[in-house]
Amino acid sequence: MESAETHRAKEERGKRVAMSKVSCIVRMITMIVVMVMVTVTKAASMNYAEALGKSILFFEGQRSGKLPPSQRMKWRKDSALSDGSDIQVNKLSMDLVGGYYDAGDNVKFNFPMAFTTTMLAWSVVEFGDSMGSELKNALDAIRWGTDYFIKATKFPDKVVAVVGDPVKDHNCWERPEDMDTPRTSYYVTQNKPGSEVSAEIAAALAASSIAFRSTDASYSNFLLNRAIQVFDFANKYRGSYNLSVGEGACPFYCDYSGYVDELIWGAAWLYKATETTSYWDFVKANIQSIDNNNFEFGWDCKNAGINVLVSQKIPCGQEVADPTLLINIAKSQADYILGKNPLGMSYMVGYGDKFPEKIHHRGSVVPSLDAHPQHLGCRDGDEYFKSDKTNLNVLIGAVVGGPAEDDSFQDSRLNVAQSEPTTYINAPFVGVLAYFNKPTVTVS
Repeated sequence: MESAETHRAKEERGKRVAMSKVSCIVRMITMIVVMVMVTVTKAASMNYAEALGKSILFFEGQRSGKLPPSQRMKWRKDSALSDGSDIQVNKLSMDLVGGYYDAGDNVKFNFPMAFTTTMLAWSVVEFGDSMGSELKNALDAIRWGTDYFIKATKFPDKVVAVVGDPVKDHNCWERPEDMDTPRTSYYVTQNKPGSEVSAEIAAALAASSIAFRSTDASYSNFLLNRAIQVFDFANKYRGSYNLSVGEGACPFYCDYSGYVDELIWGAAWLYKATETTSYWDFVKANIQSIDNNNFEFGWDCKNAGINVLVSQKIPCGQEVADPTLLINIAKSQADYILGKNPLGMSYMVGYGDKFPEKIHHRGSVVPSLDAHPQHLGCRDGDEYFKSDKTNLNVLIGAVVGGPAEDDSFQDSRLNVAQSEPTTYINAPFVGVLAYFNKPTVTVS
């Protein structure tokens, strides 16, 4: 097998490539949000209802912590039940059990996890009415994230940024239920700030407060109050978590675009949730500081998302986007992911007749506890990683990194960039699928 160092380097490169891949998918929801609804008969196409359900189910495969009786992905079991025990506050350990593993590893990176939660919440806010029976599952997926972020922001003077030693975790190939690598907690404080991770958590909490407003008013209010607290912390104590967290952030999820975009993004969501003018004033005062030529949108750069939120309140000069064109482009991209592409392959695991079967994902590759109750240590999973056989556990709904620019795809867990799924790829796709699940949409 390749050396652990080589394997880790591949995973790091894969995550950077995955960020560029997710940009395409997230742009779909960016376009859909700004369009004008035109009612026409829906054209026969993909089974968006099936894809929607599976895209949400995927998040149950990424859960960390004590799993509920309602858990549908049965091959996953409880994991990381002592997270937070290394942080002592008033002689008591923090409880950081819960949240999501970001991708095919067993680390909880709160920066991309918060973006994931924001996008799930935005999907419900904009398109919840089109989710049908999947709305409850979508809200459950959001709550799994927000319950964890409530714990991660319990104390006003610190915000937890990462749980799990990324270097040691990436050097092992073991299922989350068995992991014995250090569960180190990395956090930011007043003296070691992390404005990007804190502001993104604030955005996630604010967006989620809107998503829960009609079904759980008490929880919604709690989320909003915590969002205000965390945003104030992010804005008052400015600095990048790259420096404060060190190897907990870099090179895995370094903030490359700076933290100002997250502060604007967080303020925009707080304005949307509260209509408090001070947040809108913050957006107006700072929005010129972002690069208008950078249209990227993902866990790092929030520029395109900010533009969408701002455009919902003010016009962009005399520019008017053609809604039919935007919808058609978004639909073509969604259909490509689901199988309408040169390879005839769905890039969502479990959807269609042909999909990736050797994805780069520890829990999916290594035998489940049901199949192999004995402990599997750090290197015990190597034989499964090296195997050319299909994964033992199907991570239904996972959208992988995807094909190369020439539409080629290698279904191999060694090919990290193409075969690794992430939560922040799936999250924006949920909203896209919900939109096209409507009975009436504009298509050519």
